[in-house]
Amino acid sequence: MLAKRVLVAVVLLPIGIFAIVYGGAVFAGLVVLILGLAAWEYVNLFRAGGLQPASVILILGTIAFALGRALDGFESAPWLVSVAILVVMAYHLVAFERGSEQSGTDFGVTLGGIFYLGWIGAYLISLRDLPDGMWWVLLVLPAVWLADSGAYFIGKGIGRHHITPRLSPKKTWEGYLGGILVGTLGTALLAYGLAFIAGPESMLTPFRGALLGFILSALTILGDLGESMFKRQVGIKDSSNLIPGHGGVFDRIDSWLWAGVIGYYIILWGFY
Repeated sequence: MLAKRVLVAVVLLPIGIFAIVYGGAVFAGLVVLILGLAAWEYVNLFRAGGLQPASVILILGTIAFALGRALDGFESAPWLVSVAILVVMAYHLVAFERGSEQSGTDFGVTLGGIFYLGWIGAYLISLRDLPDGMWWVLLVLPAVWLADSGAYFIGKGIGRHHITPRLSPKKTWEGYLGGILVGTLGTALLAYGLAFIAGPESMLTPFRGALLGFILSALTILGDLGESMFKRQVGIKDSSNLIPGHGGVFDRIDSWLWAGVIGYYIILWGFY
């Protein structure tokens, strides 16, 4: 299992870094692909639980939100949101008329998936489009990895008090607090190192790195727990088997969804 995880990381990490550095259509295209795959997994999760979200509409809606963000930022958001709500409602009205007994619930699941994966996920594109966006993405996403790694190893070593026995029985308060410590200090050090590469005009500083690291480490666990809630409700361990040793795409980006939007607004409101 560990060998598979390492091999996949060795293959995928350079692709991700290249897309982040290149930016533009390349990065946006990768995010659209990732979110589309996560939407497909989301559909399958809830179908396994007996619900019937509108699969094609959910996947296309997720992609449309991400493409809209890439093409014109938030300008197209009002009409995209409006169209999504109306189309989803119309679909599930027809589904109910044809015999579905849970169309009201399916409506919420479909719309929730479009907004959670499409609207929130698209903030990864918004983050890259900020001034110095390449550097911010290279700081925000590793902050999540540092916090997750710290929480895993510290929790495994000294964890005794469980945070969420139903959602994620292996998570402990000791691991959580350790993850915050590692995420805060590690992101501060990473910001310090990236600042040398970015140059003196960069907005990166160790203090800003520490602030980002602290907030992201404290909050992005909710993205992990949110996906765990979905999976435990339907009795499935992984969202799919697309990534050997890692599970599915949704399993890999559950915390990134929170990191993208939270990081974007911290940087936009706090640093500019």
